[in-house]
Amino acid sequence: MTSARPWLLSAPALVIFAVMLVTPLVMTAVLSFNSFDFYGGIKPTFGLQNYADVLSDGYFYEIFLRTFLIALATTVIAALIGTPQAYFLLRMHPFWRSLMILVVLGPLLISVVVRTLGWAILLGNNGVINDALRTIGLIERPLKMMYTSGGIVLALVHVMVPFMILAVWAALQRQDPATEKAAESLGAKPSTVFRRIVLPQAMPGILSGSLIVFSLSASAFATPAILGGRRVKVVSTTVYDEFLNTLNWPLGAAIAIILLVSVLAIMVAWNRLVEKRFAGVFE
Repeated sequence: MTSARPWLLSAPALVIFAVMLVTPLVMTAVLSFNSFDFYGGIKPTFGLQNYADVLSDGYFYEIFLRTFLIALATTVIAALIGTPQAYFLLRMHPFWRSLMILVVLGPLLISVVVRTLGWAILLGNNGVINDALRTIGLIERPLKMMYTSGGIVLALVHVMVPFMILAVWAALQRQDPATEKAAESLGAKPSTVFRRIVLPQAMPGILSGSLIVFSLSASAFATPAILGGRRVKVVSTTVYDEFLNTLNWPLGAAIAIILLVSVLAIMVAWNRLVEKRFAGVFE
């Protein structure tokens, strides 16, 4: 009975996990092997035709490449912003640290649709940024920021940076402050201390933060749909079109499964690479 107690305590969470996540994924995977006919709808057959259609079409390769490049750019920028900010957060007075944590979490407290529409107002041809630049005479024609990959990355970074900051901050809390003082006593400059002492110890947080940011960015839907429109298609908006516009659910399911497998493969490879490179930190 004692050995079964952990499983009994975990049973409610396991049931919710199975019902809310595992079951839909299994149903999506099964659906991806079905066929589709524009006159007869979904047919309960079993085959790899949907995967063959995706993997043999350069159009889908372009969409996947764009999706992963957007996710990669978002992850890199979030790491460059979040790592120093987490370090500054660690060194703040507790009172100011509490206030700054609220500021950091601010973007997560706003609906993703409202937040993205705010970015649309800022980035539009007649938006706040272009109007301000025209007013001060820096540009004559509006800069094209809407319906571009850059605009999507900018909006994604806005909401993904908090995940990176919190992950790195949690990792830095476990570091020994004596290592920094020892380096400073030996004459190391602040930049050297950060690069040689702080950054390696922050790698577990950077790793976990980058995995979260990359996976969320690669699967994001609302931000690419609003800021990218029909011109900048990513995998999530393509799956949406297949399900609700063309009604080809099996093909949409196949694209979704390929995205899931691809993201998992990239995350596992990146995790092993970082853990191998900084093996001493992860021991």
